[in-house]
Amino acid sequence: MDEKKISGFSLEKKKVLIDSSHLSIQKQCRLLSLSRSSYYYKPAVETSENLYIMKLIDHIHTQWPFYGSRRIMEELRHTGIRTNRKRIQRLMHVMAIEASYPKKKKKKTGPENVYPYLLSNFSPIVSNEVWCSDITYIPTQKGYFYLVAVMDWYSRYVLAWSLSNSIDTSFCVETLKKAFELGTPRVFNTDQGCQFTSFEFTNLLLNKNIAISMDHRGRCFDNIFIERLWRSVKYEEVYLKDYLDGQEAFDGIAKYFTFYNDKRRHSALKNKTPREVHLKEIRSKTQIFV
Repeated sequence: MDEKKISGFSLEKKKVLIDSSHLSIQKQCRLLSLSRSSYYYKPAVETSENLYIMKLIDHIHTQWPFYGSRRIMEELRHTGIRTNRKRIQRLMHVMAIEASYPKKKKKKTGPENVYPYLLSNFSPIVSNEVWCSDITYIPTQKGYFYLVAVMDWYSRYVLAWSLSNSIDTSFCVETLKKAFELGTPRVFNTDQGCQFTSFEFTNLLLNKNIAISMDHRGRCFDNIFIERLWRSVKYEEVYLKDYLDGQEAFDGIAKYFTFYNDKRRHSALKNKTPREVHLKEIRSKTQIFV
């Protein structure tokens, strides 16, 4: 298989490729640039009941991102699920979601790689002016996964994405590197998650002289374009399929993003597809410099 293609695979996809009936696990991990600790890592297993509740929480959060644990608990009770707030809070933490509303400013106890939000009242007019990234929760029957994507604000084009069973920094960094194969933006916007404020992630951006912008705490609408992308992914793909496992989720999401970029027309793009708009802008810039 093409080495460059393999290097762009997510952690989960690399682990699927490993077959203990051939080369040793150690050699295969080395060929895939995958540490053995990552291969043997198994996330904490939630009960089937918790997985079902997490799926319901994801539905509620996607529809009403400003709902906190109290209101989610009440919504669950109306569906016949009686549980306590502490359990809801723990599962929301596992899912890496929180209610979207302005939080009180906390006193900083140490240095953080947090940058100001640069895009207030800003509308991009060309591709590769602003990119954005975010992580969302993906449920399956056998467990849960995390999806990260890098998207161009202007064209809505999904430049790169990865699926992982752990919400660590490495799979976000790998996805950013894949996106850089298609170009570089002037500004890169994310939330203040630890994956995006990490030295590894911010250093990649700074080394390319890219301005870093970060959402205000609890303001999901600062990154509205990728929030709309997640709604499309969830309602048009994830919730309709009820994936069995990570491999099925990977294959389904891969097909969806191909459809999203190449076939799905957007009214905001004058009924053109993201690929049409993105590539048109890239070609225009190339002609100018030629």
